[in-house]
Formats: sequence, structure tokens, C-alpha cells
Amino acid sequence: MVAELAACFVVVIAMGAELLHARRVHRVAHLAFGPSRRPASWVWFAPLARVAALAAVTWGLATLMMLEPKVHNVAEIPESEFRHVVLVLDVSPSMRLQDAGPDAKQSRMQRAADIMESFFKRVAIEQYRISVVACYNGAKPVVIDTRDVEVVRNILNDLPMHYAFEAGKTDIFSGLAEAAEIARPWRPKSTTVLLVTDGDTVPATGMPKMPAAVGGVLVVGVGDTRAGKFIDGRQSRQESSVLRQVAHRLGGVYHNGNEKHLSTAVLKQLTAVTGHSKLDRYTRREYALFACAAGAGTIALLPLLLHYLGTQWRPGVLRPAAPQRSRDRQDGRAKEKSTARNVQTV
Repeated sequence: MVAELAACFVVVIAMGAELLHARRVHRVAHLAFGPSRRPASWVWFAPLARVAALAAVTWGLATLMMLEPKVHNVAEIPESEFRHVVLVLDVSPSMRLQDAGPDAKQSRMQRAADIMESFFKRVAIEQYRISVVACYNGAKPVVIDTRDVEVVRNILNDLPMHYAFEAGKTDIFSGLAEAAEIARPWRPKSTTVLLVTDGDTVPATGMPKMPAAVGGVLVVGVGDTRAGKFIDGRQSRQESSVLRQVAHRLGGVYHNGNEKHLSTAVLKQLTAVTGHSKLDRYTRREYALFACAAGAGTIALLPLLLHYLGTQWRPGVLRPAAPQRSRDRQDGRAKEKSTARNVQTV
């Protein structure tokens, strides 16, 4: 309220000053604008622009003076601004096979760790809370809503979590169902679900439905999509077509992470804040900064515009055109020659 009162006070003073200035300009209008005594048409708006600029600068500076300083501290991020990532990690024995990476010498689990490390480095991870769900023939939450990335790195770096399960057939849908239950109480569109698996065995039915809290799903496949490796009497490889169908049914995106990290376009799609426009994220502080910049810029540029574009009248004596000067020179030379002949004749 103080900033608004200060701006109104400045408007009153500036309007009075503009009226006094207009009276003085009117007295010498023929000197400033020529015989027409009228400036360019846009000049009539200059007083209003000057008053508005002064009011904007006053309001912006007073607002910034009254606001508390903004401290960029992770610990002070409001609860409503935190986002969530739920990592559903396939920990079945087939993830230990070494056929992943650009040179096909990494294990699938190591490749999953590299992809997630790239994800952590390329997003504003301080704004996220991370949950990890391990799935094999069932699902077990490992960590829920942590801000400690090192805990997640420890889980990804060859932690033998498959020993926590009974031997059996991989069921990644159980991991997705557990992720849906974890995310259910969170605010809408605040959660991203990442499923990292080789897609070795995917059930035909039982696809869980994601709650309103899930705003995006990314399915990342690891492992060779062609040759594969033998395990338990069968060939295990990344089933890219099946994983693409899973991503489609979840309304998400599939990415073959066997050789390439997540693309920038996919990261932007996952980390985009949905449900709010850019204007909703601007606070009173941002509007005050914009008002100061706009007002100061107007005050600085207006004198230059008035000087160069305020009127088309240019005082002074016009110079004669070049052809006229040339003719004058020729006439002068002719007169000199005629005078010289007359002198010689005499």
C-alpha cells in the first residue's frame, strides 16, 4: 500500500510540473516548432508517458524496498513447489547381463545408473524429491521422497536388490502399481514416473492406472535389442516394441537408452511445469523489477526522441542546390573573361 501511495503522490507532482512546462513551451512555440507552432503529432503523448514512467519507477523502487530480500536457498523452497520423481527400477537377474552401452560391455544395471546420473545432472534436482521402487516378481519401495541424491546413486550402483525377492518371473506392472500408490496423495501433475527395465518379460494384462498426481511417464529400455544374452535357458534381450506399447498405454514416452542418453526434448517434456502459465510464476518482486526497467528506459529515451523526432521544422538558412552553385560559377567566369577583353580593347 505504501508503494501505491508513493506512486500516486509522484503522479500529482509530475502532472503539475507538466502543466507548468506546457505553459512555458506554449510561449516560445514559434521558436521551437516553427511558424506552425505545432510539434509532431506523437509529442502530445510525451507528458503522459513521462508521468507514467515516473510513477512506474516510484512504485517499483518502493515495492522492492518494502519486500523481504529473496534468498535462493533450497531449504526454503515451499512445499507446493517441490516436484516428485518415482523411479521404478527393474532389479531382476537379467539386468546383470552385460550387453548394454555403446560398446555392449556394460551390464544393464550399470547402463541404467549412467542414464539416471545424466538425468540428475541435467535437471534442477534440488527442486525434486525422489522415490525408488525395486521390482522383480513383486515390488518393494526402497526409499520414498528423499532429497539426498547420494542415496539414489548408492541404490543404482550394483546394490544386489534381487536377493530381497523370491526367484520368479519379472512383473514390472507390480512396480508401476506401487509407484501409483506412492504418488496418489501428492498434488496433481507434480510427479514423473521413470520405468527403467530391459523389458525381458512383460505381462499381457494388469496395466495399472496412474493417479492424477502423475504428470508424465518415461519408459527407458536398456540392453541389446537384437542379439541379447542367454539366462535361465532362454534368450534375454530388450523388447523395444513391448516397452513402446507400455509407454503408449500409460500415456508416456519410450526411450531406447542402450546407446544414447535422454534427449533434451524428452527432458523438457518431463520437467515442464503443467497447469500454470508463466505469468502465474511471477511475483510482486518481478513486476516491480519490470516497472523499474520500463520506467527508467522511457525516461532515458524520451529526450532523444523529442530532440530528433519532435518536429520537422529545422531552423537556419538553406544552402543552395549544387546545380545552382555550378551555374553561378560559370556566370562569374564569363563576366571575368568579358571584363578582360574590354580591358585589352581599350
